[in-house]
Amino acid sequence: MKLVTYLHDGAERVGLLSGDGSVVRPLPCPDLNSLIESGDWERIAGQAGEETPLERVTLLAPIPRPRQDMICLGMNYKDHLEEAAGYDAGAFAKEKPVAVYFSKRVTEAVPPEGYIQSHTELTERLDYEAELAVILGRTAKNVKAAEAGDYIFGYTIVNDVSARDVQTGHKQWYFGKSLDGFTPMGPCIVTADEIAFPPALEISAKVNGETRQRANTAWLINSIGQVLEELTAGMTLMPGTVIATGTPAGVGMGFDPPEFLKPGDVVECTVEGIGTLRNTVK
Repeated sequence: MKLVTYLHDGAERVGLLSGDGSVVRPLPCPDLNSLIESGDWERIAGQAGEETPLERVTLLAPIPRPRQDMICLGMNYKDHLEEAAGYDAGAFAKEKPVAVYFSKRVTEAVPPEGYIQSHTELTERLDYEAELAVILGRTAKNVKAAEAGDYIFGYTIVNDVSARDVQTGHKQWYFGKSLDGFTPMGPCIVTADEIAFPPALEISAKVNGETRQRANTAWLINSIGQVLEELTAGMTLMPGTVIATGTPAGVGMGFDPPEFLKPGDVVECTVEGIGTLRNTVK
């Protein structure tokens, strides 16, 4: 099942996307956070309204305003860890084989076809990161890795846009990852029943039509199960929590010389079974 948030006749709605992506049917709930928290999404999905052609609506990010900061995994693909350390070993080298966690402020997620703000007054090193994101569907505490799939509501795509000079200059990642317009998300959420766990999905990114990233989510260093077990051993994660699982090699800072984004560039992040998240730098 594919779920979306969209604008139609000036109103923000939650909808059920048809299998071929051609039409959407509204659901009787105010937003996707509420749908997830209800724990009753299958019954609600059964009450979908009349079809509207997708071309007559405007897609928003599936969860435009997450309730909490997004949890992110850093350097969670081996090849990206290596390219990051090559760019700035002081900022990115890992001394121990442990997960790197950081959070990302999301005032409002950027929709499919929306704009990535370039923030040229703050950064000269704007970068992209295609990532599979996990959305939790239940309160998670003391979850075992083998049970992790039972806690997942669904999956979407996130572009973890990063200002590399801000990120490395502050010796922490929060500010350089959290500027307005730095979290494109979408185009939809695919419910967990549609994707085998753990997900082994092709993931890629293109810039202006050129393939820059290509990998498979089966290559994660720290698996989704391991991450949930570790995090929930010490903190409670709520329904609707978004976890971005990390990006593979091929980001702009990994090229020699680096290939950073500039206004007018088009970034397309694709994950098998979910779709393509397309955004333009402004």
